[in-house]
Amino acid sequence: MWIRKGERDRRKGIDTAIPTQIVSNEEFMPRRQNVLQKEWEARAQQAGDENAKKIGMDRRAYMASSMGIAACLAAQNEVYGKVWDVEPEEVFEPQAVAERFPKSEYFIIDVQSHFTSGAALNFRNSETAKNMGFDLKNDSEAYSFKTFTKEMYLDSETAMVVISGVPTKENQRAPDGRVLQGRERAPPPNILPSWLMAEKRTELNELAGSQRALAQGNLAPNHYWDAANKRVDRAATIEQMERELELYKIDSWKWYCHTDPGRSGGGFQLNDDNSQWFIEESRKRGMKLISCHKGYSYQSRTLGHLANPQDVGEAAMRNPDFNFVIYHSALKHGQADGENWHEMNEWNPETGDFLWHKILMEQKIKNPTMNNVYCEIGSFFNTLVVADPIMCMHGIGKNIKHYGADHVIWGTDCLWWGSPQWAIEAFQRFQISDELCEKHGYKKLTKQDKAQIFGLNAAKLYKVDVNAQRKALPADVLSRVKTAYNERGGMRSNEAQGWVRADV
Repeated sequence: MWIRKGERDRRKGIDTAIPTQIVSNEEFMPRRQNVLQKEWEARAQQAGDENAKKIGMDRRAYMASSMGIAACLAAQNEVYGKVWDVEPEEVFEPQAVAERFPKSEYFIIDVQSHFTSGAALNFRNSETAKNMGFDLKNDSEAYSFKTFTKEMYLDSETAMVVISGVPTKENQRAPDGRVLQGRERAPPPNILPSWLMAEKRTELNELAGSQRALAQGNLAPNHYWDAANKRVDRAATIEQMERELELYKIDSWKWYCHTDPGRSGGGFQLNDDNSQWFIEESRKRGMKLISCHKGYSYQSRTLGHLANPQDVGEAAMRNPDFNFVIYHSALKHGQADGENWHEMNEWNPETGDFLWHKILMEQKIKNPTMNNVYCEIGSFFNTLVVADPIMCMHGIGKNIKHYGADHVIWGTDCLWWGSPQWAIEAFQRFQISDELCEKHGYKKLTKQDKAQIFGLNAAKLYKVDVNAQRKALPADVLSRVKTAYNERGGMRSNEAQGWVRADV
């Protein structure tokens, strides 16, 4: 049985500023908390109790602060060895943290953020969920737009989000031929269709009075299918393409090669003929940015292999005027691999390679002139931080070594991980060890590298004027609400919305 991480923590009386076990984003089976993670959790709990008492602070407030995050990272150091740069005073003095890591030092764009349609996630009762072995309780509030707004904007330093979709096909017409509108185009169990992402993006931006959100479009090459002739329904695809571009005004496409919303009988690859036709039609209409889910392949028992990034290089080289953002940096992540996660993902501690991240790296090695592929790190950085910090160093190190710091993109896959603030502060502190740099040719991350990864790279892809946005943010409504929220004692819940096993 699986339960949300927040519910598990309430049952056990746990409150840590960082998840101390891997949280499922519903794209893999939750894994049991291992021995090291249990020890880390116990030490973090103890640190929260003792540190809060020492400075006369409420424990809940302590764990919602940057001191709480620092304490959790220091506790991980005690278990895993020196991974994080945490000064002793930072667990007691908020000013010590603020001096080292000033708020708003980085302009942060989270390119992988999610909420739901407002209804309970009927996805959890779907064939896809059952294929993965999930039997989950629906919960509309945990993933609601209201929760999303609070946790992304009020409880974190995120400046902008890209509302990222799931593979949803919109119904175009009613039986009488009438063009469907709004919710009737993609009724439940559709989770986050294109029309809803666009609607909420506009709502957020109008509320704020500045650009705070961008939105993706879900249309992909196999969403509208001519079953009789076993080919793409080109007329329907172009109709939807123009709707998403002209009416929804989407900011990129989001593709899942290993899903089949159009009931074509198969998925697709970035380099196949159907994708190339789609790319050419999109090019005619001015959209040249594709975000593609790679890795995390267990939504489909039969098509999961199509989440392998082996098709990336050919597609990118064939279309140099397009940009391809590869979500999750293609981390494969086993479905039900338990204690054997390292082995099942072919983790090699000598080389630092693992599935399918290794294949994504090979695409650049084989195509050194390829300059239009970007490694996105949502549910890559945060998963590896919790799973194995050394593995995380290798993963980020290789991304930068092969693709460059200017081709790595920040994302978090929140709301599944709750507020992304812990991941933001962890990445601010993140560094690759001297030993791994010397042995594998990785480089130390500079503040400029982190600035690029946190937001400048995404800003370039999405044509965001960062200087203008920085000037607009202090006066916008969301910033004013955040100030009032903090002044009135608002604080992060530290509740992760994703899933863990109930028996841990």
